[in-house]
Formats: sequence, structure tokens, C-alpha cells
Amino acid sequence: MALFLSIFPIVLLIYLMVKRNALPSYVALPWIAVVVLIIQLIYFGTDISTVSANIASAIIAVQTPITVIFGAILFNRFSEVSGVTNTLRKWLGEINPNPVAQIMIIGWAFAFMIEGASGFGTPAAIAAPILVGLGFNPIKVAVLALIMNSVPVSFGAVGTPTWFGFGPLNLTENQILEIGSITATIHAFAALVIPLIALRFIVSGKEIRQNIVFIYISIFACVIPYFFLAQINYEFPSLVGGAIGMFISVFVANKGIGLAKVENTLSNTEINGKEIAKALLPTGLLILFLIITRIQQLPFKAMMNDATTWFAVQLGTLGQFEISKGLIFSLKEIFGTNVNASYKLLYVPALIPFIITVLICVPLFTMNAQKTKEIFVGSFKQSRNPFYALIGALIMVNLMLVGGDASMVKIIGKSFAQAAGEYWTLFASYLGAVGAFFSGSNTVSNLTFGSVQLSTAEITGLSTSLILALQSVGGAMGNMVCINNIVAVNSVLNIQNQEGAIIKKTVIPMFMYGVIAAVVALTVIPMFFNV
Repeated sequence: MALFLSIFPIVLLIYLMVKRNALPSYVALPWIAVVVLIIQLIYFGTDISTVSANIASAIIAVQTPITVIFGAILFNRFSEVSGVTNTLRKWLGEINPNPVAQIMIIGWAFAFMIEGASGFGTPAAIAAPILVGLGFNPIKVAVLALIMNSVPVSFGAVGTPTWFGFGPLNLTENQILEIGSITATIHAFAALVIPLIALRFIVSGKEIRQNIVFIYISIFACVIPYFFLAQINYEFPSLVGGAIGMFISVFVANKGIGLAKVENTLSNTEINGKEIAKALLPTGLLILFLIITRIQQLPFKAMMNDATTWFAVQLGTLGQFEISKGLIFSLKEIFGTNVNASYKLLYVPALIPFIITVLICVPLFTMNAQKTKEIFVGSFKQSRNPFYALIGALIMVNLMLVGGDASMVKIIGKSFAQAAGEYWTLFASYLGAVGAFFSGSNTVSNLTFGSVQLSTAEITGLSTSLILALQSVGGAMGNMVCINNIVAVNSVLNIQNQEGAIIKKTVIPMFMYGVIAAVVALTVIPMFFNV
């Protein structure tokens, strides 16, 4: 019964979002949160204080994804109004008008690099609107962005899913490095197939065949440095691999290598270097801010994450409110429980880089006060429905995590692991994907299911490094179907009520990714690793 009631809300959610007259996520998710609340109170007997604390925690936690979404929407509205998008569209047409080249440069290599710097769903939020600006269908772009943003995710945000996601397991430095190395190997093989599947949602099979040489040049340009760097480091594979891949992809596209010739229908007017530089300035500032605030060797990351208390006040039974020196806003011991929640004002990629970049660029592009007000007001309005959806999602997730090892999420995970036994290698990545579907994060998936995967590996005698690598790969491929990411990319592209339709499209590549991961884990990994 516990397993049935744990799985029931997920099955109901999927049904509500993919049925013929599907409910939009901002309606379905809050209702599912209510269902989980009732199950927790009636069946699991969770006390009111714990439930209330987790709901309050979710309301605080939702500020992280919603401010990132707001910042991305704001940046994209600014780009449209200021003419940046139009200039970039013309420039990309000049580099090469071939749509496959444009998709691989922006949707693959550029997004790969941004994922390495930031994570948090930022790659799709930045890359997808550029592709829509080039004339591609928004829904198809949303699907492509979700599928493409999988290979680099395990090393996203300077490796956070790997070094932080498995942090609670008390692994040695060498173990974490081996997990990262195996993870990158599995992803590298998946990268031979996944970008082609993503491309097929936008362009025809014929166009893919005609441009296959360029496609693989772009893939290898990212994946080869990514793979080799992951053998010695677990922070920079995606960031460095994406940067190298971006440079090579632009250079090769400019030379027309491996690309079918296509007539440029975007613009007949040439744009000069000064216009291009000005149009690239906002994106350049975004990348610069992301990189300098994420690299551990620089002081800014530590400053922005400084948790030393600066100000504290007791808010009655609600809990203790604190502001740290790094401007981390925290509510601790909510309703007398051990539940805490916080929001990192400076580190969450919202104020920095999106809002700051827009505020810097508004005067540079001579935008008047009225236009500036319009882009801010419009961005707030566009963020409203995603806010309701994410509130529902995070309350659902928080309540399903209540109870530690007896939580609804752990019941699902342990049941899957017990059913599979020694064949767990075939299914381990899918548990990681379930974690990402719930939480919207490879990091949170690793934090949630890392202990389940580790204990399963030890009980069945499987390699712990291999199983944890499959968990990390699963958390990355789960990005394709995770509600948070789908809500985010739809919000930025202003797509209405299509979450269910998008999940129907992305779930197949996600399952294929898991098959590739299992095959590589069983055949290739034992040849190169002691597993």
C-alpha cells in the first residue's frame, strides 16, 4: 500500500498532463501537491508541524527557479526590444544560413558551455530564444533544448552534481574522480546519438544526412575535450568542452565544412563588426559573470556563498530568520522542526547575471524609461503561471521527501532496486531520472538517491563507482522530462499549456539514453575501468 500510494501521485500527474484535454502544469501541479498532502496526513500520519514546515520551505525554495526564469525572460525581452536578437539573427545567417549549423552552434555547443558555467536550467533559457529568433518553431525548439541539455549536465555549474551531489556519501577524492570519469565516458557514447535525435524534431532526416559531417565535428569538438578533462577533473569538463566546441563549431561553419549550401533568407543587408560586437555584449557579460562567480579558484564564489550570520531575528513560531554576509536569506527551524530553507540572492543565477546585465545594458542601448518599465512589467506577468506550477512541484517534492529512509521517494527507489537485484545496472540510470523528474535537478537527484544507489551496489556486489556514475547520468537524462525545466523553457518562450505534449516527445529520447547508458556500462566500462 505504501508503494502504491507513493507512486499514485506521479501516475496521476502524468495522466493529467498528457491526456487529451490536458491540464496546464500551473493547475495540475498544485492539485497533485494537495493529493500528496492528504496521503502524508492520513496514511503516513505525518504531524502538522512537519507538513507545514515543508510547505513553508517549498515556498522559499521556489524563489530559486522562479527568479532564474524571471531573469531569463527579462533578458530575452530586453534582447528583442533593443534589437540584439535581430542583429544576432542576421550575424548567424552570415556565418552560415544552414539551419543545422545554427542549431548545433546555439542549441548544442553554446548551451553545453552555459551548462558548464551555471546549470539551473540557464542553458535552455538563453539558447532557446535565440533559436526562436532565427525562425524556428517554439515548441520544437523547447523539445530540442531539453534533449540537447543532457550530456553536459553531470558536470554543470562547475561540476556541482558530481562533487556536491555525492558529498553526503563521504567518498574519497579518487572515488569522486572515478565516478566523474565513468560518467563522462557514458555521456560521450550517448552524445553520438542524442544530438541527432534532438535535431530530428526540427529538421528532416535528409537535412541531417546532408550535414552529418558538420554535426559530428560539432559533437566531437565538445565531447572530446569534455571526456579527457573528466579523467583528471570533475569541475570543468562541460565548461571547457563547451567553450572549445563553440569556437570550433563557429569556425567550421564559417568555412562551410561538412555543410550543405543553403540560400540566406534571413537578411540581404550586411552588418558591420561594430554592430555584431554590440549585439554580443549582453551575452558576453552573462557568460563573464557566470564564469567569474563559479570558478572556485576566484574569491567571488566563496564570498557569495558565505553563510556567516550577519543579521538574525526570531519570527515567533515560524522560525529564525537570518541574513548571511553572502546575502543568503534563511529561515531555520521552521515551526519548531529541523526543516530549514534558504535563498542565495547573489549566487542564484538571477540577479547575477541576468538582471544586472540588463541594468548595465539599458543605458548602453539608449532604452527610455517607458520601454524599460514595459520589459520589467511584461516579465513579471509572464512569470506568474510558472510560479504557480513550481510552487505545486516543490511542495509535492518536499512532502514526498518527508520521512528520511521511510519517505515516499525512498520507498519508490528501494522497491525498484529490490525488484531488479543483480540486474540493477540495467535500471540504475532510470532511478536517477526519476529523481530529476521530481526535483528538476541532477544535483538534488544525486543527493536524494545517491545513498539508495550506494547501498544497492553494496548489497548486490556491483561496482559502487559504476552504479553512482549511472545515477549521475540518469539525473542528467532526466532533465529532458523534468517538470521544472519544461515549465522554465515554456515560460521563457511564452508557450502556453504544452507541458504534457512536450513530455510525450522527450520521454522517448530519455528512455533511449538509459538503454545506451546500460549497454555502455555492461560492455565498454569494464574494458577501461576496474569495475
